[in-house]
Amino acid sequence: QVQLVESGGGLVQAGDSLRLSCAVSGPTFMDHTVAWFRQVPGSVREFVAAITWITGVPAHANSAEGRFAILKDNAENTLYLQMNSLKPEDTAMYYCVARDGQVLSSSAHAYVYWGQGTQVTVSS
Repeated sequence: QVQLVESGGGLVQAGDSLRLSCAVSGPTFMDHTVAWFRQVPGSVREFVAAITWITGVPAHANSAEGRFAILKDNAENTLYLQMNSLKPEDTAMYYCVARDGQVLSSSAHAYVYWGQGTQVTVSS
């Protein structure tokens, strides 16, 4: 079982930066892949970025490439999403998620563990 608690969301202006955090815990969380998804009401959950916890291999969605970075701090058991040059279309609820094993996936169905989410709103 993996527990995920997100924080760091808020209201920012276009062009600003924001760092989301996700506290990761559980007896076997290291043998997992962790990721960020986002969702706008009425739309499907969208993959943002993922990283394998042990090997640290990252993957980013095309929409995030060059602006967002997924990072992890092994000592603090924390996952981050550094978001730069934010745009109004980045407005969404952002979820920290995890799946068993060191296997990257951009499919929401592959992730078993989900946090409660943190809201990011970008004004124009």
